[in-house]
Amino acid sequence: MIGYVTLGTNDMEKAAAFYDALLSTIGATRIMQEETFIVWATDPAAPGLSIIKPFDKKAASVGNGVMVGLAMDSPEKVNALHAKALELGATDEGAAGPRGDTGFYAGYFRDLDGNKLNAFCVTQQA
Repeated sequence: MIGYVTLGTNDMEKAAAFYDALLSTIGATRIMQEETFIVWATDPAAPGLSIIKPFDKKAASVGNGVMVGLAMDSPEKVNALHAKALELGATDEGAAGPRGDTGFYAGYFRDLDGNKLNAFCVTQQA
């Protein structure tokens, strides 16, 4: 259902380097780029993640309660993406691990602009 998610940035070059390195761990590459935005995806027909300079020319800010979930297919991939994010300067918002007994496994972090993301997988059906 989700086609893409857009995150605001105030430093396109810094954010682009962060997401190039981070998303390469899951096989995502830049599929579209203009002066004010970049989009990454694992396939042009798959959901994507974008960074953008806000259209209204005001500073980008973080939405409280807004989070982007990046679907992985194993706890190992969740661990790897979460670790890579922290290595690249992201802030830890919750170590990778199981959440409750529902089979939901996730690691949470904030990117260099303060946007909250998580890497997650479902290891069993509830």
